[in-house]
Amino acid sequence: MIPLEPKIGSLEINVHLIVEYAAFFAAYRYYVYLRKRSVDSISSSNRISIILGAAIGALVGSRLIGLLENPLADFSDIGPLQLYNVKTITGGLFGGLLGVELAKRRIGEKNSSGDLFTFPLILGIFIGRIGCFLSGTKEFTYGTPTDFILGMNLGDGVLRHPLALYELLFLITLFLFLRNIRAKDRLENGMIFKIFMISYFGFRFLIEFMKPNSFLLFGLSTIQWLCIIVFLYYWKTVLKLAGFDARSRILSRSNS
Repeated sequence: MIPLEPKIGSLEINVHLIVEYAAFFAAYRYYVYLRKRSVDSISSSNRISIILGAAIGALVGSRLIGLLENPLADFSDIGPLQLYNVKTITGGLFGGLLGVELAKRRIGEKNSSGDLFTFPLILGIFIGRIGCFLSGTKEFTYGTPTDFILGMNLGDGVLRHPLALYELLFLITLFLFLRNIRAKDRLENGMIFKIFMISYFGFRFLIEFMKPNSFLLFGLSTIQWLCIIVFLYYWKTVLKLAGFDARSRILSRSNS
């Protein structure tokens, strides 16, 4: 039954919290595994600074965007611990990105640092989404009511889009796709991470239309606006992936 709420005696087990800690642990161990088997152009001391910047940025970003998902909500009756747990992975990813860039600027690191984090991030998000799915409608990762064949009762008796399951399938596909292009193509340093960010935020932009968002600005949710910010942040990469080389177009026009 979803939500999954096992008990040991009178103690209720928070499955989502346990899965979330498992996601952090697995992602970090996978990162350590990959770093030992790769040639890292960034020193260990700088890596620690970058990880610290990512952690602080992710902590702030995830909570800030989580609160902005519905800024008109009344949080007066919510306790400090519950308020702290209002978060979103999209805010964490973008906040972590900004935290990394600030940390690199402070320590003077010029090399791209994202590729080594990409696959551990996908693993961590994947495991975390399992916890979201098992939490049903207690986590705001459920979709709108639907008659679609994949509609599920997530705990409120209504058949809904199981958005967490959709995301799990997407993450598996993205993981395999990135592994494949990394093995076949010689991409510039940092491109794997950029493709991951653009792909994931593109997916989240689309899937937000299936969520029962209560706060919209010009018809888009807070997360969708964040997705647009990410697209603008990576606009050069977006154009490159779309096969549009702006510089060559300008040169060709000037020579014609």
